[in-house]
Amino acid sequence: MPARLTVDINCDMGEGFGPWTIGEAGDAALLPFISSANIATGFHAGDPNLMDHTVREAGALGIGIGAHPGFRDLQGFGRRHIAGTAEDLANDVLYQVGALDAFARRHGQRLQHVKPHGALYMHAARDEAFSLALVDCVQRFSPDLLLYCMDVSVTCAIAARAGLRTVREFYADRDYDRSGSIVFARQVARPDPGRVADKVLRACQDGRVDTVQGDTIDVAFESICFHSDTPGAFELARAMRDALTAEGIRIAPPTMA
Repeated sequence: MPARLTVDINCDMGEGFGPWTIGEAGDAALLPFISSANIATGFHAGDPNLMDHTVREAGALGIGIGAHPGFRDLQGFGRRHIAGTAEDLANDVLYQVGALDAFARRHGQRLQHVKPHGALYMHAARDEAFSLALVDCVQRFSPDLLLYCMDVSVTCAIAARAGLRTVREFYADRDYDRSGSIVFARQVARPDPGRVADKVLRACQDGRVDTVQGDTIDVAFESICFHSDTPGAFELARAMRDALTAEGIRIAPPTMA
């Protein structure tokens, strides 16, 4: 992959519920470091008031607004797999995307993208039936929406065949295996911000990442993802953005059709 001159930084946000918050820094502290926000839509986290607030704050900063639908799993934060037919799961996604779209419209904003959360994202990455239903769901909702996914995922291949634009992701705060997939984790240790920044910069400049097996593989992406609930997310976000901008890499949301 040629060196990137511009890259998107996306973060999962709005993942509290009622009086409960998640993440050490809070979304307000992270917003200045990102260009796209994946906003929880109520099934794994989030609620109407939090959705409204996060859309308003992100929109005011010119940050791309995305729906972040998950499994219906508040207790497990959407990181447990829940069995369901492809149609059932696609309907759950549609319900959640529609909810966030309503709040975006309320604040004069436009949905930029859809990015499934956690176990639902990983399920789509390997399940052809659900990826087909997911891509169809997103296209029928709005053919201009972008779908965030991994380059090596089934989802990415199916979206390409269907003509739905994707934004491929590089995960700053997750490990990779030699297949090019992230290693799914329900809990993550506090990463070293400097090491994460070096990892991201190398991926942008050389298109390479080390794996947990000790290999180095190619990785293709347009967006860098990190999670607001990762311990030390604020320090990670600052180190990552500082490293990129110091090398002349511009941070901006992806262009929409």
